[in-house]
Amino acid sequence: LLFNLFNSSNMYFHLSNQIRKKVYLLPFSNRMFCLVTYSLMCQQVEMLRSVLSRRGLTNLSGLRFLNCDASAYETVIVEKRENVALISLNRPKALNSINQQVIDDLNKAVLDANTDNDIGAIVLTGSTRAFAAGADIKMMETLSFSDTYMGGLFNDLENITKAKKPIIAAVNGFALGGGCELAMMCDILYAGEKAKFGQPEITLGVLPGAGGTQRLTRSVGKSKAMEMCLTGNFIDAQEAKQIGLAAQVFPVDELVDKAVATGQKIASFSKNCCCFK
Repeated sequence: LLFNLFNSSNMYFHLSNQIRKKVYLLPFSNRMFCLVTYSLMCQQVEMLRSVLSRRGLTNLSGLRFLNCDASAYETVIVEKRENVALISLNRPKALNSINQQVIDDLNKAVLDANTDNDIGAIVLTGSTRAFAAGADIKMMETLSFSDTYMGGLFNDLENITKAKKPIIAAVNGFALGGGCELAMMCDILYAGEKAKFGQPEITLGVLPGAGGTQRLTRSVGKSKAMEMCLTGNFIDAQEAKQIGLAAQVFPVDELVDKAVATGQKIASFSKNCCCFK
């Protein structure tokens, strides 16, 4: 009842009328008790609504918790390491290429982590072979330019940038095209020593379409960004660190643990400060 009262004003009035009709059929003493109790309950609901509204939550459905159940997702694996959410892309046969299912699963996992009070930071990773090898070409091959542009093909991927909790990308293997763009959407980027970054869309006759032309330029400067986008050349982990794309480079088998350790350190500080990213 509290949940329905809180989330729907229509339900609020519906229940009010419904309850009023039933209450009036009760003996007088019971009727008064029910009406007083219901009135107090409504006051508590309004107080709760006011408190959560000041904290940026408008309904009880905004109270979510990290779901680590493997059956909850098709293309990601979610783990909780103390106060850090570890989200791993999991399409090994497709080198973690990004399709709509990946976007949906990723957004759901990040949203759950973002609204779970026990989580202070998020680590996003892939496999040792590939962080994400780009957009799923099979998904795109039948689409025209107008389909992708007017339909906002990868617009939903941008939702992870709205998370208030810091996201650390732990990149092993290939981070190409949309995969490189996804890594750049994160707040901190750590690279495994065998990582490869690139924007090879030009080899398919297109340009980076998920923010790569903007974020790459801000990270590495205009000249290097133009070179990468217009030649499709890859860079390795050491060069990525040298030009400012990656913050640190670690051995492949240590990368995720190092990223999680950084996340735990961040989460140990003031949550209010960490949310102003």
